[in-house]
Amino acid sequence: MDLISRVISRDTRALARALTLAENGDVALLDELDTRLPGGAQPARIGITGPPGSGKSTLTSAMVKVLRAQGRRVGVVAVDPSSPFSGGALLGDRLRMAEHTLDADVFVRSMASRGRFGGLAISAEDACDLMALAAYDPVIVETVGVGQSEVDIAKLADTTVVVLTPAAGDSVQALKAGIMEIADVVAINKADQVGAERLEEDVREGMELRPHGSWQPPIVRTTATEGKGAAELLEAIAVHRKHLETSGGLEQIRRARLDARLLDLAAAGVVQALQDSAAFRHARAAVAEGRQSPRQAIRALTAKLKL
Repeated sequence: MDLISRVISRDTRALARALTLAENGDVALLDELDTRLPGGAQPARIGITGPPGSGKSTLTSAMVKVLRAQGRRVGVVAVDPSSPFSGGALLGDRLRMAEHTLDADVFVRSMASRGRFGGLAISAEDACDLMALAAYDPVIVETVGVGQSEVDIAKLADTTVVVLTPAAGDSVQALKAGIMEIADVVAINKADQVGAERLEEDVREGMELRPHGSWQPPIVRTTATEGKGAAELLEAIAVHRKHLETSGGLEQIRRARLDARLLDLAAAGVVQALQDSAAFRHARAAVAEGRQSPRQAIRALTAKLKL
């Protein structure tokens, strides 16, 4: 039995191996994955994002506990920041979810961002697809700690939860353009701390100033270390999904996701093809020798290749 077939049969060791191969860009594995995807299951994808230290991993763990009590089979893709020098990562998210280690119906995969901007690992999409084949539903994707512009999670998730905390400092910073504009649900974590009520008021006021169409993101208070608010947060996510299903938004999101994925893969493929070409080597030499600026070299190259 091939590896993907074993993944479909819910072999967790096979899934772990397949995820590693996907993360390393194994062509054979990815080709086999692509043959299995069209028309396959599409589990709910929940994105969890927010600033560093907001308690995303602990909140994700609390959500998994509630979902398991409902009998759901849960997959988690947790992205950790990696060293810009070695490429390695601590993968601490897995440590915060250790209570689910022995649960056969919970699979937590930590992935290093490997220097990729946007809050996600480059193979996060493939990881979600593999977990879908293994019948995990929902799949929760937790980003690295992000700032105001790391919004890739909105392209990957059906519902994006932005996690904020009153301990993060000036709440106005949290309302700036970027992650707040992709929020489908806002979770105010560590809600037992001073400033939670003020933060909620600031978020609510900020939301009123931004048009969100027919959906106004709800605000849910949570205290993840005690498991408080996790059930209410999942209920808000369920309501958002119902809204998407009835409004046709879910299909739009998935089409946009496929389009974004197509463009990402096209860009990566074109760059790789260029780097392997003699024309690009000549352009690189011209820049290194000072005969052309990088911009001039690329203009000449694209004109030559008729791009």
